[in-house]
Amino acid sequence: MPLKLSTTEVLLFLICRSCFSSSNQQYTETADLVRRLTNNLIEGQSFADFQTFPQLLNHEGGDSWNPHSLSPRSITGWNWTKRNANLNYTWPVKRVAEVEGDIILGGLMMVHEREDTQICGPIMPQGGIQALECMLYTIDWVNNQKGFLPGITIGAYILDDCDKDTYGLEQAVDFIKGSIRNIDDGTYRCPDGSSPVIRQKIISGVLGAASSVTSIQVANLLRLFKIPQVSFFSTSPELSNKQRFEYFLRTVPSDTNQAQAMVKIVKILNWTYVSILYEESTYGIKAFNVLEERLAQNNICIAVKEKLTKDSGVASEGVYDKIVRKLLSKQRARGVIIFGSDQEVAGVMRAVKRSNATGYFSWIGSDGWSARSLVFDGNEPQVEGTLSVQPRAHLVEGFDKYFMNLNVKNNKRNPWFVEYWEQYFNCKWPKSVTTPYNQNYDTYCTGDEKMTYNNGYEPERQLQFVSDAVLTFAYAFRDMHRDLCGGKEGICQRMDPIDGTELLKYLYKVHFTGLSGDEFQFSKNGDGPARYNIIHFKQMEPGSYQWVRVGEYRNGQLTLNLSKVQFHLYEPEMPPSVCSYPCLKGQAKKFVEGENCCWHCFNCTKYQVLLSETQCAECPLGFLPDADHKSCIGIPELYMSPDSYWAIGALAFSTTGISVTVFVVVVFIRYNDTPVVRASGRELSYVLLAGILMCYGMTYVLVQRPTNFICGAQKAGIGLCFSVVYSALLTKTNRIARIFNAGKHSARRPSFISPKSQLVICGALVSIQISITVVWLAFTPPKAIHHFPTREDNHIVCAASINASYMVAFAYPITLTLICTVYAILTRKIPEAFNESKYIGFTMYTTCIIWLAFVPIYFSTAEHVALNVTSMSVAISLSSTVTLVCLFTPKLYILLLHPEKNIRQSMMPQNKYGTLKNNTLTTTSSARVESATQSEEYEMSGKIRSFCTLSSSVSRISCATQTPKGPPAELSYVDKDVFL
Repeated sequence: MPLKLSTTEVLLFLICRSCFSSSNQQYTETADLVRRLTNNLIEGQSFADFQTFPQLLNHEGGDSWNPHSLSPRSITGWNWTKRNANLNYTWPVKRVAEVEGDIILGGLMMVHEREDTQICGPIMPQGGIQALECMLYTIDWVNNQKGFLPGITIGAYILDDCDKDTYGLEQAVDFIKGSIRNIDDGTYRCPDGSSPVIRQKIISGVLGAASSVTSIQVANLLRLFKIPQVSFFSTSPELSNKQRFEYFLRTVPSDTNQAQAMVKIVKILNWTYVSILYEESTYGIKAFNVLEERLAQNNICIAVKEKLTKDSGVASEGVYDKIVRKLLSKQRARGVIIFGSDQEVAGVMRAVKRSNATGYFSWIGSDGWSARSLVFDGNEPQVEGTLSVQPRAHLVEGFDKYFMNLNVKNNKRNPWFVEYWEQYFNCKWPKSVTTPYNQNYDTYCTGDEKMTYNNGYEPERQLQFVSDAVLTFAYAFRDMHRDLCGGKEGICQRMDPIDGTELLKYLYKVHFTGLSGDEFQFSKNGDGPARYNIIHFKQMEPGSYQWVRVGEYRNGQLTLNLSKVQFHLYEPEMPPSVCSYPCLKGQAKKFVEGENCCWHCFNCTKYQVLLSETQCAECPLGFLPDADHKSCIGIPELYMSPDSYWAIGALAFSTTGISVTVFVVVVFIRYNDTPVVRASGRELSYVLLAGILMCYGMTYVLVQRPTNFICGAQKAGIGLCFSVVYSALLTKTNRIARIFNAGKHSARRPSFISPKSQLVICGALVSIQISITVVWLAFTPPKAIHHFPTREDNHIVCAASINASYMVAFAYPITLTLICTVYAILTRKIPEAFNESKYIGFTMYTTCIIWLAFVPIYFSTAEHVALNVTSMSVAISLSSTVTLVCLFTPKLYILLLHPEKNIRQSMMPQNKYGTLKNNTLTTTSSARVESATQSEEYEMSGKIRSFCTLSSSVSRISCATQTPKGPPAELSYVDKDVFL
């Protein structure tokens, strides 16, 4: 059956075991059991061991415990003789640095380095001895302040954890011995039968540990006894969890802030592909988790992530060589973040040197190793260029002077100072304890040696946090004494002993200015202020290296002076750390399989934009990619504008035509009742002039920005204006043809030749166009659209202009034009004394030529909006101009230049037609046919004595005597408006 033990029973056993001695072998076995039992206690499990624990309690076959058997070299850990039989000494020797006082503070210092083959390694000068002495120095300062703690002094009880969590936990057991009360001595007996001796020295608070993993172990133990703990170097984010570590505080900020600062440094350096090395501990693992999350949020990829052995021991050199080879396998990831302790990072730097990779990597360091001589001493070229995040700390006032004045003669309270002295000066102090590290010193120390900056003294940069940790307790004691004891000297009953829970409340409230000059106050999570210095290991001149401050991180804001940063002495810029460089404008990424930050770039096409970083998408019609191919921008709309050069030319032509047309209308109105105007057919002439004005006016519609309304006006107007013109012309030519064709066959008057009839016919012809237009507009409503003749064009046009729909508008006018042309051909032989048929014929011929030329021009210029619209407007205006010039110029010539000809004329001139060849008829002056307008009734001045016949074979006129009864069958009437 396993033995079940309560917490009190286990702790009593620990007390008994540490009060009395036994054989070294049994002690070692007991210490191992203590570690196992304490770990179970921390995890909240029951204590159980099947054989070892009862045997140790009963000492079956073992020696009795005799307190006098302890030698000065007794240990609480391993027996060195067991591992090194040839050496007659034990290692490590348990020592305590004690300072008497009324209130005792425990201290857990990293006096020795961690060692794999034994519990403790060599002395640690900076984070160990200097931190211990800074604690003692600050306690001295507090005790020397008169009235600070009236009648009370602070003492110390300081132990060494050798940078190992298990060993540190064993040492921390001493801190809880004085907290155990009310134990029945008769109930518990040590194996030799004696009662346990319980030390009454009560530890009110503990400083330490330095390592986060050790602090976590110790915090789990101290919380059971409600002993507040203030660490000065432990930065793991896990320790901010107050549900688990409610009695733990620290004067340094959480690594969450440090990780954020590191990520900001990486961003400033424009790194997107980095590697991370982190130690195998709570400190490293928790920091790595924060780093991984923050890097992912900022699109920064991790090339290699490797653990540095810590909890499981000390790694061999081969392990570090393997890590460096992995780093080198990702050649583009030259930036490396190392979150670890100095001992592990020193192993990495040695491996870099062995791998001939010196100067290849750029390091971003954590506070656990940067600025530590253990790392850079002898590895300066490998560490060069490092940027490190260090909690901002200033020198503790007076400490360096105090420390450099210490020696082995005047420093008796620090039992490890002799080891430090031996290591510092490479000599052996007479009668000192034999250690694994002072065997090879050939000389002896005199004690008169002097530590100086020149012979190797390197101050620890983070001692402010040690001093502040002591002061937090001092100020909390002061405030508690003031409140509970009323300011009376000495410790009052209410503070004897000090209640840890009460003390914790006062610790959270402290606010002071420390010996470094910085103000201090805990955050709500019990962390120190998030203030960091960015330091840089720089080669100032060949062979001379120095850590320099190049920036700071405070309140989430990073300030970094890149002008002070240099990778190497002659390489000022930090090398890039990217897997793939950003793609150029208009390029998309194709990621390498299994990599988030490695890709190949490929070009998007000319008309594509980046829909995402990996996908291109075509811009819609009317849009083109911007210069960066990130977004589509609209192509400027192209349309005919009235202020363009093309439009101005067309408008000038049209305006001139309108002016001339108006002039003709004015002249015709002025001479409205004269023979020439009356003979030209006034009504149809005015209709014709109105059509010509409409043709010229279409130019003003065509050059406007297309809208639905403008497009409707164009569709309706183009066909209508031509229909009016050619309907009037067709009515004229048709009337002339019908009159003379009828005269060949009968003397009967043709129908529908009166002015009113002509207007009705013309109106009917125009209404056909109107009907066509209405139906057309109903089935295909006018619409202004964007037209894209090429990928880079964006035209605003009327829909009818790009699909040949305008031919619907032109179909009927073209039909009228062709019919007019036919009639013009049929009436081409009418004598010039009769109507204007030959001018109409010339007009039709010219119009056909114009439109035969216009159609190919119009369709070939479809991509050039301005030229296309201009060609149409000019063609329309030119057609109307031809009509205006051909039909109205002869009349204007008579009306304005030769008014004497604007009279009624005989049907034929006397000298040409007065006598026929066979002398059958001779005209007389009284036998005339006078011209008259179409609007007047048919009238004769007298009885027609003769008539004229049209010869169908020759262009000549025969005269015959007209009987009083009327005209002969060949031409029974003469319509006087036929004559000019």
